[in-house]
Amino acid sequence: MRLAKQIAYHNKRYHAEDAPEISDAEYDALVRRNTELETAFPHLARSDSPNRHVGAAVDGSGLKKITHAKRMMSLDNAFSAEDVEDFVGRVRRFLNLPSEASVELTAEDKIDGLSLSLRYENGVLKQAATRGDGTVGEDVTANVATISDIPQQLSGNPPALFEIRGEVYMAKTDFAALNAEQEAKGGKIFANPRNAAAGSLRQKDAGITASRPLRFLAHGWGEVSALPAVSQLGVMNAIAAWGVPVSPLLVQIDSATGALAHYADIQRQRAELPYDIDGVVYKVDRLDWQERLGFVAKAPRWAIAHKFPAEQAETTLESVDIQVGRTGKLTPVGRLKPVTVGGVVVSNVTLHNRDEIARLGVRPGDRVIVQRAGDVIPQIVDNLTRDIERPAFDFPNHCPECGSEAVAEEGEVDVRCTGGLICPAQRVQRLIHFVSRAALDIEGLGEKSVQEFFAAGWLESPADIFRLHTRRKEILARDGWQDKSVDNLLAAIHAKRTPDAMKLLFGLGIRHVGAGTSKDLVRNLGSLDAIAEVGKRVADGDASAVAELTSIDGIGPTVAEALGDFFHEPHNREVWDDLMREVEPPAYVSNIRESEWTGKTIVFTGKLETMSRDEAKAQAEALGAKAAGSVSAKTDLVVAGPGAGSKLKQATALGIKVIDEAEWAAIVAGN
Repeated sequence: MRLAKQIAYHNKRYHAEDAPEISDAEYDALVRRNTELETAFPHLARSDSPNRHVGAAVDGSGLKKITHAKRMMSLDNAFSAEDVEDFVGRVRRFLNLPSEASVELTAEDKIDGLSLSLRYENGVLKQAATRGDGTVGEDVTANVATISDIPQQLSGNPPALFEIRGEVYMAKTDFAALNAEQEAKGGKIFANPRNAAAGSLRQKDAGITASRPLRFLAHGWGEVSALPAVSQLGVMNAIAAWGVPVSPLLVQIDSATGALAHYADIQRQRAELPYDIDGVVYKVDRLDWQERLGFVAKAPRWAIAHKFPAEQAETTLESVDIQVGRTGKLTPVGRLKPVTVGGVVVSNVTLHNRDEIARLGVRPGDRVIVQRAGDVIPQIVDNLTRDIERPAFDFPNHCPECGSEAVAEEGEVDVRCTGGLICPAQRVQRLIHFVSRAALDIEGLGEKSVQEFFAAGWLESPADIFRLHTRRKEILARDGWQDKSVDNLLAAIHAKRTPDAMKLLFGLGIRHVGAGTSKDLVRNLGSLDAIAEVGKRVADGDASAVAELTSIDGIGPTVAEALGDFFHEPHNREVWDDLMREVEPPAYVSNIRESEWTGKTIVFTGKLETMSRDEAKAQAEALGAKAAGSVSAKTDLVVAGPGAGSKLKQATALGIKVIDEAEWAAIVAGN
């Protein structure tokens, strides 16, 4: 379960949030481990196994969702010559081909971009969608209209319906120019071209997409009314003839030996290519064979991605800086003598935490091997001068920003500043979090503006946001601000003077009090005043207050202690009281209605097709029921969608009533 959750988390960071935290190689290693475990113990395979899912669900972007007519799949990976030979061998065995029969393949470079589907009807582009989770993507039709590589009208005589699929990417030179422009105007600096391309395409404002240098290469197709050829190469040549770019490195080969030779050739060219790639894709060329081979859970049997190994380089670790984040976490960042890895100059590397520094034994002055796997955040993989006698790096036990004590909680590796809201580093990051979409969601007050106003001395605490109207003239005097933009900002701030109590509590960034916990606290205690009162009692050592909190389903001693710690700090109490004088969050009014399901436990399993899992849970809670994540003897009802696995079997074995999604919709409508 822990491995599956870890993979799902990194899937979301990469596909949905365009903010990967680990390298492709590290992610691939997690997936390989999961595959090995499921192969060895098939009865333990989960219904939500990473091997059955593609990408990540689309949430929070504000873009309209589109259900793909034909699912957008992922690819299985090969990491060695033996893996490629095994792939060709599996194709032979599945098709029952004689050993001497040729298995022709296509081979092309694997672009590191964002998957996109283009739906053409009678040659006219009607719809463009991101991959999302493979079943549901985001509507980016208006944004795609700004990409010059993508024709609005196909040339020639294409079929009546043809869905072209490929990758949106950003060329290396364009990426460097964009980051230079962003840095000059104090905007967001992108980690790599893939993130820049994804972030540029998934915009609510097509004007932003139009200002970014996006490109496109086709690599396949989805739903079609007819095919223009009987081979992969033939169809790709037709797509190119219609005016859609395809890879210039696409070739046809007749053996695993030929595939590996082409792989080596592309790997030699990799640094000189105008765009980032992370491997080579092989596909069975004959389409009738592709149809016979079919698919496994999330990938075709007739294709595989041969990934490149991580690129490495040697350099010197010149210093280690400590950065303090919103939650007080002290993150060590290695400053390197700049070195080129995979065609990109690397000068910084994350060292993660105190334990990682100890494991590598790194100190300023060490010669290190740096790896840039998957073209994301670089990492140090080896210390070449570990054995040279020199004092170990002294990880600080006090915050470098505010001087407060820095400690690691029991069982955790991360060291955190205890200064809370008195720490300037945490203060600005917490203010950014407070106004973010997941919290108060104040439109027009983004990260750049918060930093600008903080530097000007206008924002010290959340309450100061609601006093910005007193600085209207001063804001107008700053570059980039006009009457309309200032008025819009102040109106957006004013609208949040009666904020959602759950979002406000989450926005304060109290340790261990996330969005779900905030919801539990507000629903059960009724108001922010009641939460503050019980938190102050915990801080004063009232055991009955701890018992009151831990009696709430989902709230344990850790949350109770964190709430007490927050209100134990006098400055935090001042910040809280100051904020409460500026806002009037309404008391929580339950929308739960009495029904036959009040007090019952309901489990949703499998793929829900007409609603999200969150919506289904909200429906259950509105009926007074509890939406649980696992089946037990206390479960009263199971709602099973397609792909339901072990939970459905367990419910059947326990004699628990099982219904489908349509029956659940009828229950909701009838109550």
